[in-house]
Amino acid sequence: MFINPYKRLIARSPHLLGFGFLMVFYSSIGQTFFVGVFGPAIQEEFSLTHTAWGSIYMIGTLASAIVFIWSGPLIDRYRLPVFALAVCAFMVVACAYMPFVSGPVMLVFGIFLLRHAGQGLARHVGTITMGRYFDRGRGRALAIGALGQPIGEAMLPFLAVTAISIVGWRWTYGGVATILALLSFPTVVWLLRGYDQFHKKYLESIRNSSDSIKSNVASWTRKMVLSDSRFYMLLPAVVASPMIATAFFFHHLNIGEAKAWDASWITGNYLLYAGTSIFTNVIAGSFIDRFSARKVFQYTMFPLALAALTIGLADNHLWVLLYMVLLGLHVGFSQTSGSALIPELYGVEHLGSIKSMVSVLAVLSSAVGPVIIGMLIDRGLSIQTICILIASYVVLANILLVVSLRIAPPSLGQHS
Repeated sequence: MFINPYKRLIARSPHLLGFGFLMVFYSSIGQTFFVGVFGPAIQEEFSLTHTAWGSIYMIGTLASAIVFIWSGPLIDRYRLPVFALAVCAFMVVACAYMPFVSGPVMLVFGIFLLRHAGQGLARHVGTITMGRYFDRGRGRALAIGALGQPIGEAMLPFLAVTAISIVGWRWTYGGVATILALLSFPTVVWLLRGYDQFHKKYLESIRNSSDSIKSNVASWTRKMVLSDSRFYMLLPAVVASPMIATAFFFHHLNIGEAKAWDASWITGNYLLYAGTSIFTNVIAGSFIDRFSARKVFQYTMFPLALAALTIGLADNHLWVLLYMVLLGLHVGFSQTSGSALIPELYGVEHLGSIKSMVSVLAVLSSAVGPVIIGMLIDRGLSIQTICILIASYVVLANILLVVSLRIAPPSLGQHS
């Protein structure tokens, strides 16, 4: 039964797993699904068009990605409790800044703070911790950590919309900052109180490893990864999820309008998407530990291609149900297996540096995706044509992915 290994893993490391889950959950403050619900209120107050708001969001996101090139690898240099507390403080500052925004320029900086603190660093801390300290059961550990996002997706947008309707968007952000300050610091300190012991075991496992494959993988650096041809073949698939899934969420109401679907019907089914994603995360963790992330990740693109075709070709509103399930299947499998793929291919010794590089590309793609689809819509392309193009890209990316994972890794001696 696939639940029993999860029970054993949680019993063995409850605090560390709880830390990974909470950091991913806290990252919701900078995720598109949360920031987006503040959009209408912000647009109304500052008289922003959809294009202006989208451009502000893109600029802030791109700035976040650029800075992450330097901030992401810092997790390899500082003690995890210190770095995690700094990230929590950053998230509190980001939310506390938003109530004082008085114009578009300040708004760009606010989006940068939210995206960099939440989507960037908080999620980075959670996934790096799960990938680094769980050699056995890494897939399940990453799945448990990744559950923080779909649970945030299921809960927080509704709570934020309710709060905005009662106290306004500024007081809502102020409330989020206060709650984060009260919860994040004590939970991080409590959950990481045994850090020195498990970090010592991690260092000993690296020093004592005599497995030639493991040693080979553990010694990859960012420079070595950049010289690996497999990495560039993997990229189209790695960035497909953040680019396409974010673009869909950003343009769901535009798609619904084009097909005469009620907006509340689409957003009301986000719970179906989140539930599917949660279930799939759990299944993916077991599959990864049994078969490896290499094998699992190869199949994550199929649900995304089918989701694009479903939303593009369907006219009846009931097809939205299948679309949400397919999208949830893709996100659940790809997030967990994608996070596990990097340490499998390149080891954990420089995981923060390598993962931050991949995260930068993911953030950049999440900023560009909505703009590309928006431009295609403005040029008069139908939703059907756009979704067929998206599905075609996903299929090609999957072919490159499969080929890359069948190429033997180069000897590390070639990089020395």
